[in-house]
Amino acid sequence: MEEWPEHLEEFKNYLLLERGLSPHSVEAYVRDAAKLYEFADLKSLDKKPTEIIEPDILDFLQYLTELGLAAPSQARMLSGVKAFYKFLDLQNLLVGNPTELIEAPKISRHLPDVLSYPEIVQILDAFDLSTPEGTRNRAMLEVLYSSGLRVTELTELQITNCYFDAGFVQVVGKGSKTRLVPIGQDAIKHTQLYMQHIRGTLDVQKGSEDIVFLNRRGNQLTRVMVFLIIKDIAQKAKIAKTVSPHTFRHSFATHLIEGGADLRAVQEMLGHESITTTEVYTHLDREYLRQVVTKYHPRR
Repeated sequence: MEEWPEHLEEFKNYLLLERGLSPHSVEAYVRDAAKLYEFADLKSLDKKPTEIIEPDILDFLQYLTELGLAAPSQARMLSGVKAFYKFLDLQNLLVGNPTELIEAPKISRHLPDVLSYPEIVQILDAFDLSTPEGTRNRAMLEVLYSSGLRVTELTELQITNCYFDAGFVQVVGKGSKTRLVPIGQDAIKHTQLYMQHIRGTLDVQKGSEDIVFLNRRGNQLTRVMVFLIIKDIAQKAKIAKTVSPHTFRHSFATHLIEGGADLRAVQEMLGHESITTTEVYTHLDREYLRQVVTKYHPRR
């Protein structure tokens, strides 16, 4: 693995000096190629870049798909990897180019299920904050996009698991696995406004005393209700895409990775099982995760 940084640095110099690309383009190419290095480390491949084979590249693309990275983002990342291996080939370091026969992921003609950041803002700004439901729904979507939660994790979010002072929420994911996830200041602000001015006026029903987001009758919201809320607000915001709660989770992952966040941190925040052979979960320092969101999330 020790040869990766050296080759990536040589690749950077090649793009800058020989190809004459702009510093911004060089940074993007190198960052995308470096994602394969991160993946190799995550999967404990213990391979030099010259030892990577086609199935490794295909596994990498599959992993990006599982993280929720959209096809256009995958295609762009693959172009960086291809450029890296073209460079290694020019240096006569390869027996065969592992990316040669790999095609970019098909960019579907159907409406994509990842929103751009301006579209996220468009949806969030469409809520009527003068109504109790608008205040609650704005807070819910801020949390979804801020923390990449699954819809069930959102509906089951508990007050006692919100550590707003520290900038984290604790959620219970698949297989009853708990994890701490960073939450942004906008999400905290809108959630606290909802809890102080709306939730506090409800007649909370038995069993929902510790649930953050409630319906007007004081009961926990259903998954279906959240789907309907999001479908309705997307139409009001005139978003011509199929939008669901998972769209916000995919957008969260895509925007972080495109911004430069490392795969391991995004995987941890999404609550995906680790792909390393040595452990089931990758436990990163919580402060580091918070810094990743602060640095790379568009709504930081």
